Amino acid sequence: MHVTPGDEAPIYRQIVRQVSDAVASGSLAPGAQLPSLRELAKRLVVAPLTVKKAYDSLEAQGLIESRRGHGTFVHVDAVRSRRHAALRLRPLVRRLLLEAHLGRVDGAALAAMIERERGVLQRERAEQGEDTG
Repeated sequence: MHVTPGDEAPIYRQIVRQVSDAVASGSLAPGAQLPSLRELAKRLVVAPLTVKKAYDSLEAQGLIESRRGHGTFVHVDAVRSRRHAALRLRPLVRRLLLEAHLGRVDGAALAAMIERERGVLQRERAEQGEDTG
């Protein structure tokens, strides 16, 4: 894991994205232990509170769990949590479709826009050395 201080995403969001992507790709399996707050902060050369903010966000999403005295682990139901995240996207997709309809953007043009943006995100992640899975 690494962070890019000049990235437009805040450092804690970079950490969240990398852990989320690793869980989604399977490179972080359910039950896998994550580095401690202090250990990851030291490795990334960031404040421990930054890592705590990222871990708190990941825990709120149901992707990780902290076990007092034992550490932080990928939640055993992380895959199910990813499915739940997909359900949470439905209102955003609906809003996108409504906006496209209002703007008279047809389905093919909308799909092309989405693919272009996916390509941009993949290139950005590749430039940062992330797995683009």
